[in-house]
Amino acid sequence: MKYRSEITGFGPMAFEFLGEGMPLNFVIIFNEDAPPELAELAILHTKADLLATPKKGDILMIGSNVYTITAVGDEAPETLRELGHCTLAFGGGEEAYRPGCIMLEGEMITKDSVKVGDRIEIY
Repeated sequence: MKYRSEITGFGPMAFEFLGEGMPLNFVIIFNEDAPPELAELAILHTKADLLATPKKGDILMIGSNVYTITAVGDEAPETLRELGHCTLAFGGGEEAYRPGCIMLEGEMITKDSVKVGDRIEIY
């Protein structure tokens, strides 16, 4: 296990970047103590230690949703370690869309497929 945290809440705009017509489908995660202006855009979770750097081929789970990591941006491990923050982008891709992005292959999450108490885990 490289990372394990528990979802504590959702900002009102946490799922606004998902859906048809979006150039990139993504969610943002942050520790639950994120500043209010960032918390309103994010899935909030408990602070957790990043025990090892996420890499291509690792598994990331959000609740019962399972993803394969296809790319990790240069800044994503550091911001995940320090702030519990990164962008999780769905649809795969061999290169991270942005430095703070983790690219995921698997079915895109929806507002109804995750809930408070679900875990975010990386293996």
